[in-house]
This record gives sequence, C-alpha cells and structure tokens, in this order.
Amino acid sequence: MRPGLAAGLPPGLHAVPGPRLVLGVRYDQSPVGPYLEFAVCEPARLGARIGFCVTTMVVSTVEARRGGRVNWCLPKELGTLDWTTDGDTRILHWADRGITLRATPVGPPLPTLVPFRLFQSGTDEPMAATARLKGRGRLARVRVEVSGDDPLAWAAGSHAGTVVSSARLVMEEATGGWRSRAAARCARPAAEPALAWSGDPGD
Repeated sequence: MRPGLAAGLPPGLHAVPGPRLVLGVRYDQSPVGPYLEFAVCEPARLGARIGFCVTTMVVSTVEARRGGRVNWCLPKELGTLDWTTDGDTRILHWADRGITLRATPVGPPLPTLVPFRLFQSGTDEPMAATARLKGRGRLARVRVEVSGDDPLAWAAGSHAGTVVSSARLVMEEATGGWRSRAAARCARPAAEPALAWSGDPGD
C-alpha cells in the first residue's frame, strides 16, 4: 500500500514514514470462533521501537470484537463483512462503508514467516504486543475500491500485495509499552491473553 504519514495516532505514538497496510482476513478457526476482519495499519514509533498501529478494524462477530479490545486494545468495531472467491481471487466486502478489497495471487507459494509489533492505545499509556504470522505466501495484485468521500479514499486503486494461505497468527500478551510494565492496561485482563488463529489472510 502507498506510503504516508499517519494522522490521528493515539497519544504517545509517533508517525514514521512507511507503507500503510490494508488487510482482509478470514479466520476459519480461533478461540472466539470463525470470523472476518478488515483492518488498516499505520507505521508508528513508540520510544525507539518501530511497529504498526491499527487505526481501523472491523470484524464480523461480537466475540471477535470483545476479544481484540480486551486483550490488545485493538479498535475493533462490529460490521457487515462478506468473503467470496472468484477463481484464485479473494474478495472481502465491507457493506457498511462500501469498501471492497480484491487480492489475486500471481506468484508461486513460498513458506512465509512475518514477525511484527503492534502499538495500541491503553487506558493511560500505549500498549505493545509482538506477533508472528506463518503460512504460505504468494505475491498478489490487490485492488481496493473505496468511494471518494470516505476517509480511506487514499487506499483506492491497484497495489502490490500478498496472499497468505494456511496461515497461523500468534499474538503475545500486551505489555505497557516502552515502560515495560507487567500488566496490560486495556479494559481488563483476559484469562488467556496470548492467543492463536488460523485462517486465510490476504493483504
């Protein structure tokens, strides 16, 4: 996705140059059951560390919304999402905003391991969490369809991307950012804050 400086990051986070990511994900299995997800991630800095901040995230089930908010302070909202396929093309449609994400793989599948770090807004300071995505990745042609007056209009058009299938996503427990405090400060700690998903993410 095209680079840019993010606007409206939570207090304590700083924008850095880098690619914005638009993600469409289908989780076939998770601790909260199957669900769909659309997300936008902005490059951000917390102290000296570089990572991403999720600034838009919509999911298709109440359980997925609650789990993301409680465990990692993710700004998950409930929305109407639909996942379809057309040959190899994966299509995620967000009906509430009229946004469609299409990803068509064009390269051979290769083993893929992507570690990354997320920074999100806690109750009194940013939270940090590490994660890793493992699966079979293929380069892809991606097209985002967004109306011109939508805040995400900057994402419209064709882009290079990746489709990751047979994927497994592991999110570690959130901690108190660069201060390294022991407890996460979201709404309240969950009983099992380090969770794993499997599914078919497409960027």
